[in-house]
Amino acid sequence: MVDCLAVAHRRGVAEAGQEDGDAELVAAVQSGRMAAFDILVRRHRPRVVGVLYHLTGNREDAADLCQEAFVRALCHIHDFRGRSKFYTWLYRIAVNLALEQMRRRRLRSFYSLEQLASGAESDGVVLALASQLKTDKALLIKELQQQLNGALQELSPKHRTVVVLAEVEGLSMEEIGQVLGCSTGTVRSRLHYGKERLRSLLGRYLQS
Repeated sequence: MVDCLAVAHRRGVAEAGQEDGDAELVAAVQSGRMAAFDILVRRHRPRVVGVLYHLTGNREDAADLCQEAFVRALCHIHDFRGRSKFYTWLYRIAVNLALEQMRRRRLRSFYSLEQLASGAESDGVVLALASQLKTDKALLIKELQQQLNGALQELSPKHRTVVVLAEVEGLSMEEIGQVLGCSTGTVRSRLHYGKERLRSLLGRYLQS
């Protein structure tokens, strides 16, 4: 199956290697060495902001929620027992904050059109689509803005979240289950539905 989201998935997998050494840093923070937490923030902030941006579709919201997520993580750092990877635990905090905000504001944007327009020239997904559809990037971007604005808003927050974590961030089914507090079967079901829904709405943009 050829899926344009696989481009972003590979990027997430490549970035996932950065969590090496997190356990030692967490232990240092738990022992009172706050400088170690600064390292954790620098290490994971870009990915957390990215997840929150995909979920909220707003740069300021993503930055604010990311800051709140790290504050909560620091406040509850002694609750982390190492049963999962630190970034999985951190993602759960961040995703829950985003879902809370979406419920309050009824935000339903998955992939920010602002991001698509401002970063499209270097965006792997857009480049892959342009190559696949044999069309000019600028024309494709304009068309995608129109199509995505309607189609992606149809995804519910729970399906949107699974698609982002799996296809953009490259988390495994087990890790997503830990983040969302649900079974891997539920994760697989939501991911399958979300991707199939996107295919049905976007037609030629997502091909099997």
